[in-house]
Amino acid sequence: MIKFALVGCGRIAKRHSELLGNQQIENAELAAVCDIVEAKARAIGEQFGVPWFTDMHKMAREADIDAFVVLTESGNHASNVIELAPYGKHIIVEKPMALTLTDADHMIAACDEAGVKLFVVKQNRFNVPVVKLREALKAGRFGKLVMGTVRVRWCRPQAYYDQDAWRGTWALDGGVLTNQASHHVDLLEWMMGDVVSVSAMSATRLVDIEAEDTAAVILTFANGALGIIEATGGTRPKDLEGSISILGEGGTVVIGGFAVNKLETWNFLDAGPEDGDVIEKYSVNPPSVYGFGHQAYYEHIVDVIRNGGPQLVDGIQGRRSLELISAIYESIETGRRVDLRFNPKVAKLGRG
Repeated sequence: MIKFALVGCGRIAKRHSELLGNQQIENAELAAVCDIVEAKARAIGEQFGVPWFTDMHKMAREADIDAFVVLTESGNHASNVIELAPYGKHIIVEKPMALTLTDADHMIAACDEAGVKLFVVKQNRFNVPVVKLREALKAGRFGKLVMGTVRVRWCRPQAYYDQDAWRGTWALDGGVLTNQASHHVDLLEWMMGDVVSVSAMSATRLVDIEAEDTAAVILTFANGALGIIEATGGTRPKDLEGSISILGEGGTVVIGGFAVNKLETWNFLDAGPEDGDVIEKYSVNPPSVYGFGHQAYYEHIVDVIRNGGPQLVDGIQGRRSLELISAIYESIETGRRVDLRFNPKVAKLGRG
């Protein structure tokens, strides 16, 4: 049994605590929770009957733990992970793993030095239709890739940002690209391959925050294909879609729904025997934008910890998508195309 401890009991902790605390993950359980706000820690601790703490170091010393799950503000992920690594427990960190590439490098180094595994939460990679899309790509069914597009059209009103003072700030959060769309940016790069350049624009249209609530990005991939990222929290009155489209000379696949869970288009020139019912078999649209991927991701973590084997999203993979997001912000600030790989000079993310 792998015993997980939550560090941070905010909005996303509800999803993690329900999976672990309600025994929805085989060979995993919730062992303890921590938050600097006592009421938040107590609420989840008492709900699931586990010890709760307001100091993560005290929790690390006193609770029986196999792995930490860092769910604090994005801008605090790095310091939390670096401080926890010496305890010798594996670490899972929510997206984005950090807000600066330097912080990401320090996190990876700290976990390597301590001999612990670092997992970055990218649960949408485990969505049923996304797994099927990845299989088609690896099988070469698309041939030469033409274009990849992701769309995040979600509703994040002012009340969402007013829940916590750190939301929407450059120092601790960033905007729609860093928060709501980071999973989709990861999926696009995972499917289409390395990005060589980005050109981006952003705006803050409907909410009072430091960062952007709307962005449009054009990407060029190393294989010559083009990409589009359309992301906004300004959809009203409710969430509309989180989608990915992959177009190639051999076919087209579109996965939509709220959380990249609904297979909408599956067309290939070389139709296979299972293509006729693939949409019906591999399309599951969840009731919310969180989707169903967290459960499959935790099952993956437990398997890796118990049995070894490769991690699908380790620190290096987490850093890869962070570098792309950093390049996008650099392009927004400079008004110019930015080539990867690069070191950000003027991007505000993580700097305050």
